[in-house]
Amino acid sequence: MTEQTAITGARIFDGEIWHDGAALVLDGAKIAAITDVDGLPAGTRRALADGALIVPGFIDLQVNGGGGVLLNEAPTIGGLRQICAAHAKFGTTALLPTLITDTYDITAATVAAGKQAAAETVPGFLGLHLEGPHLSLARKGAHDPALIRPMAAADLELILSCRGHFGALISTIAPENVTAAQVSTLSDAGVIVSLGHTDTSYATAAEYADAGVRTVTHLFNAMSPFGHRQPGVVGAALDIGALSAGLICDGIHVDPVAMTVALRAKRGPGRIFIVTDAMSPIGTDMKSFTLNGREILRRDGRLTLADGTLAGADIDMISSVRFVHETLGLPLEEAIRMASLYPAEAARVADRKGALRPGFDADFVVLGDDLGMKSTWIGGQRVHRQ
Repeated sequence: MTEQTAITGARIFDGEIWHDGAALVLDGAKIAAITDVDGLPAGTRRALADGALIVPGFIDLQVNGGGGVLLNEAPTIGGLRQICAAHAKFGTTALLPTLITDTYDITAATVAAGKQAAAETVPGFLGLHLEGPHLSLARKGAHDPALIRPMAAADLELILSCRGHFGALISTIAPENVTAAQVSTLSDAGVIVSLGHTDTSYATAAEYADAGVRTVTHLFNAMSPFGHRQPGVVGAALDIGALSAGLICDGIHVDPVAMTVALRAKRGPGRIFIVTDAMSPIGTDMKSFTLNGREILRRDGRLTLADGTLAGADIDMISSVRFVHETLGLPLEEAIRMASLYPAEAARVADRKGALRPGFDADFVVLGDDLGMKSTWIGGQRVHRQ
């Protein structure tokens, strides 16, 4: 039997309510209980929290890079380790390293590295997000048009080979290059299929939702917009309850007014959740980097190609939570849920992540009163201390 550890000295948010004067009790890699400090059994090992708040660890379902590493440029176990470690410094305890549109060989190398990362239980590694290459040229964004292509049998088999290896796997596709039958095959195999980089109509988006699509990639960006006669993918994301949607909360990719309107309009049970869409500069002072041989510039919080096209985001999870709380004015509890519970639900891991409940993974973040980072814990182990 493992020795239990009680984390004390901070307010604890379990995902629903706050607990004052309580201890978060860890049993190895799992949460045992949240209980009154006075009720702790004699002999329980105690550790004083290094901050004022304990909240569920953040879950990021779209992370292209970090710590100087871009997954496309380092599709290896080492690259995955570095990306996960870089984002742990900002409160992310589970993430999907994301491959932007690339060649079949790079995609295959990424899948192989992901399987190795899962087998070696790399801290924070939840699975992969394959964002392309089966997208729409009309809504390519920063994706290399020369690499965008229809989903072939080999592409489908490569994705299906991931069955049983990952906690979660997202495949972002566009109806322009993927059939509804292929979507159903992926969905039936447990893949979370996401609509993104598509100019398709509301009607087609609804058809693909019926076929098994369950999320929408970076809402508003690189998709048919909401119009009063043609509601597009944005309208589908907000109106179809089966769909959840990621949202980049940096105030650059989406105007705060549009973000607020979307949050009010979203029909459930699907939710809008935070994604960073972070690139390699996160956690570094890099001023530029390379994607598919093209230079991406880092200026004033923006990452762009030379022509000004946005190319991922320059924001981390704790900054996103602060933006949602302080700029959009959402209650802190809801901002935290958008970064923990809601992505856990979208990734189908809400039975063990996204909240602080008995039996759940002991993934949590310690924050200061100002929501500054203090420490990050994954599987009951402190992996970062500010």
